[in-house]
Amino acid sequence: MNFQQLRIVRETVRQNFNLTEVAEALFTSQPGVSKHIKDLEDELGVELFVRKGKRLIGLTEPGKELIGIVERLLLDAQNIKQLADQFTQKDQGQLVIATTHTQARYVLPKVVKVFKDAFPKVHLVLHQGSPAEIVSMLQTGQADIGIATEALDTAPEIATFPYYQWRHALIVPKGHPLASLKGLTLKDIAAYPIITYHEGYTGRGQLDKAFADEGLAPDIVMSALDADVIKAYVELGLGIGIVASMAYYAERDTNLSLSESEHLFRLNTTLIGVRRGHYLRGYAYKFIELCAAEHTEAIVRQQATQLA
Repeated sequence: MNFQQLRIVRETVRQNFNLTEVAEALFTSQPGVSKHIKDLEDELGVELFVRKGKRLIGLTEPGKELIGIVERLLLDAQNIKQLADQFTQKDQGQLVIATTHTQARYVLPKVVKVFKDAFPKVHLVLHQGSPAEIVSMLQTGQADIGIATEALDTAPEIATFPYYQWRHALIVPKGHPLASLKGLTLKDIAAYPIITYHEGYTGRGQLDKAFADEGLAPDIVMSALDADVIKAYVELGLGIGIVASMAYYAERDTNLSLSESEHLFRLNTTLIGVRRGHYLRGYAYKFIELCAAEHTEAIVRQQATQLA
């Protein structure tokens, strides 16, 4: 048994049992992939994959048990390398942050600036994706830290920490009747076509529930993945917009007005997530602490090492 065999088993599952794609991902040949799988099965004395002719179509029961062990072994191997780097190259390396557009655009710039000033030799990778993609990147070790409002707390292998709370807010074109309306209600908002976030992004579920609780069925004419797109189409007069409140800048969004509406919407909590058992370099803990000072290295380490 060797690490290449374990990597092939893991990648086979990730690539949905397509050995051609496994070979491409690991920069090897398909016959080599097949041989490694067969050699490992022969050594263990059990079949790990369900076959249909020459194709692999799933995991056998022993295979399902093995894949969890393989993930842990490869994670520990990666941890050993990062542990060595921690003591030989304390202030240099790479830190991968997986987050949504809203966080990357409106929340993290100040944190990133302070972090880069403190760790100029660390290559910071800011990967923007959906909440589900962020969870996947943490689970597979492709990201060190994930930041999102949705999905992080649904995966037991991810330890989460509250970052900050926020509400949605209503934006309208300058001069719109709702801009100066006192005592604004959800019913007032639902009378107009609405542009807001796509389902599964930036608290959209909370928005839908707020309207549903009032017995309202808003006319959502457009949905987008980020606030910049929402604001652009609101400016064109295609509807009124509901965005995360921190996405509105009066000095920049000069063609828009922010209505007094935050009282209408529920609190959302953005979370910081790390994979349990994943070894983090010292500067990764510093990044988390810059986001939320109460989450010190000692606290994050303690919770991230606990079993789900």
